[in-house]
Formats: sequence, C-alpha cells, structure tokens
Amino acid sequence: MVEAQRLNADAHAARLNGAALQQTLLAQGGQWHELVVERCPHLFADVPVFISPAQLQQMQGVIAAVERVVNSSKWQVASSELESGERGTENGQSDTGHRTLETENGKLKTGPSGVFYGYDFHLNSDGAHLIEINTNAGGAFLNALLIDSQLDVNLPGEAAAQTDLEKAFIDMFRSEWQRDDVPLSCIAIVDELPEQQYLYPEFLLAKRLLERAGIHVCIVDPAELKSRDGGLYVGEQQIDLVYNRLTDFSLQQHPVLLNAYLAGDVVLTPNPAHYACYADKRNLARLTCADELRELGVTDADIATLQSGIPHTFVVQADLEEGLWSNRKHLFFKPYFGYGSRGAYRGEKLTRRVFGEILQSGYVAQTMAAPGERSVNDEQTLKYDVRCYVYDGKIQLVAARLYQGQTTNFRTSGGGFAPVRVVGQSDAMAVNV
Repeated sequence: MVEAQRLNADAHAARLNGAALQQTLLAQGGQWHELVVERCPHLFADVPVFISPAQLQQMQGVIAAVERVVNSSKWQVASSELESGERGTENGQSDTGHRTLETENGKLKTGPSGVFYGYDFHLNSDGAHLIEINTNAGGAFLNALLIDSQLDVNLPGEAAAQTDLEKAFIDMFRSEWQRDDVPLSCIAIVDELPEQQYLYPEFLLAKRLLERAGIHVCIVDPAELKSRDGGLYVGEQQIDLVYNRLTDFSLQQHPVLLNAYLAGDVVLTPNPAHYACYADKRNLARLTCADELRELGVTDADIATLQSGIPHTFVVQADLEEGLWSNRKHLFFKPYFGYGSRGAYRGEKLTRRVFGEILQSGYVAQTMAAPGERSVNDEQTLKYDVRCYVYDGKIQLVAARLYQGQTTNFRTSGGGFAPVRVVGQSDAMAVNV
C-alpha cells in the first residue's frame, strides 16, 4: 500500500499520455470525438490511480462474499418480498414485476446473471470499503477504450483488467442469451431519450463493438418498443436481448418492456430482480447485519469479510431521529432507489428541513468511509472512488473516478474516469481479475 500511496500523492510520478488518448478518441470517428468533447469535456482524468495488491484482494474478497450471500435462495426470496412490500400475486409475481424465485432440489434456477454490475469502493488507510452496488453501471466501454489508449505508455504497475476486454464483453452478452441452438442476433440498448443521455457516446461504442461480432444493435427509447406475436420489436426488427440502461428499476413506467420480460419474450439484462437482490440500498443494511446473515446461514468468515468491508448501514426510521441528528456528521444518507448520487447527502451538510424529509422518504444511513485522494497537479488533489465492473461474480476491469465535492459528477477539471494500476509485491503476479 505504501507504493500506491506514494504514487497517488505525486502528481508528476505518472501521467496519462494525452496525445495517445486523443488519437484513440479520434479513431472512433470525427463526429464521435466532437460529441465527447462537447458533451463530456471532463470524461477522462489526466492521471491513473494506483492501488496495492492487498486492496485489490480485499475488494475481490468482499465481492465474492456478497455473491455467495446474494445467490442463496433465502436471500433472493427475501429480496423479492422486500421489494414488493411482502405482497405477492397469485401467479408468483410481485406487484413490482419481480418473479418470486423458485428452486429445484435446493438450487436456484438459472437465468441471466446481469451485465456490468458496478461494485463501488472507497479506499483509505483502513482498507477497502464497499459503499454501494449498481446493476446498470455505466462506463465499462469507455474505460476499456481508455486502457487501450495507454497500452504503449510506460506506466508503473499493471492494469487491473482482463487482457481482452472486447472478447469478454461479447462473451458476456452471448452468455446472457443462454440459447446454444439459436445465435444472438439483435440487441437493443434501451434508455429514455438515449441521444440526450450524458453517456450516449458509450452507447455508440457498445454498438460498434457488438456489431463487429456480427450482432445487430439498435439504440432506442423504450417508447419505440412494441410487443406482438410473442416477441418484442422495434419497427419490424425483433429484439433478442435488451441491454437495459433505464433508471426506472422496477419498470413500472415502462409496461411494454416489463410485460415482455415477465412473459419471457425477451432477455432483459439487467432486470428488476437483479436490482432487488443487489442494488436496492436496503441490501447494504442487510449485508452488514450479522444477525440476519446468520439466519440466512452465512458463514462466520463471510460475515467477518462483509462487516469489515462494508460501512455499517441501517434503514432510517423516524424513532431514530434524535440519534441520527446528533451523529449526522459521521453518516451519509442515501435513498433506497437512488442512482447517480441523486438525493444523497453528507450528514454534516444537512439542514433540519432536509433531514425531516429524509425521515419520511425511504433512506438508509451509512457510516462515512473517506474516499482516496490523488494529486493531479501541484495545486490540486482530488478524491477518487474505485469501481469494479463485475460479471457473474468475476471482475472484468477496475476503474477510478476522480472528482471534487460531495460525489462523482464528471464536472471536475483534471477529473473523470481514470485507469487503475496495481503496484507493489510483484505487480504482474498480483493482478488476477
């Protein structure tokens, strides 16, 4: 960890090759490059972030423990009940569109694993701290491009990424399809008003990568989707798989897509069940509650890993008002269904009015875990968090986001996505993701 700390504190120790990055961006096409420059001027940082093998190992351990817990039948059924308010329907579906998961001989039935989970960590002198899990984490294609742009740059350490990310991403989507007898031929990347989304350039990258593999890709608003004849269509094109970038996680505002998913007319990844089991912020409270974990049959070793690797989190309740207010400076407040830091508050910044709204609005409180820091020039040090992009329990790549202020926002000069390098203790041998 000492080597990583030294490099992160030295703005001149290692910098990205800006010319190489610009050349890689221009290679995607002039219009694409102009779109990035116009819409996302602070998308990529000027420096890499360094971590130690021990920090990478701890993140891998926490992710593995979470995966073991979440993939138990007891956890998944409880997640479905939590999301539906413990009100199911006669056909086994909750009123939020989640299917109550069934088991065969005590094992969960297989289904899509869910693409691009984002396990977000704060790294500091006390270790790695999982602050949240996202099930439609953006940025993986952009970070793969960033890594490629620096392949010929002599940077310390080793990249924290699989060696062939393009193949890994293509294999992941084909794995989600799960039909060996029928090839995956058409994917729809779905988001509301996609061309207006901040990360629309990433949608275009994904489209190009997947089409190089012979898979037709369309980028569409959910209003363009139509259900008929046991299938989901955009115009006359039937969709095999939807890569879901919507932030309506239960799909209540998008009944055509929801009903097609429930009927099995399309593969939806990630889907509402993935969100309920992983990304609902109340799961962080469950993952740090030793009593509930023991009731679920979680091993003592995994309980210890989770409690040391996830800041203590609990559901905000009105009867906790006095204690919450007095201890607020040590807490971070997040809405159950929040995303992109929307509605999240550092306790020390709270007014009484906002605190009163939090008490009535469905929040969790999480013990503060300080983010890491990276020097970017002689006058400026930025905060960073680390995102592990995970598929089926395995890390595909690790990226950092540099920022200033309360949360990541991609509005900071010198900030944005940064490649993560592992340094110390035989770098090459340490990286195994």
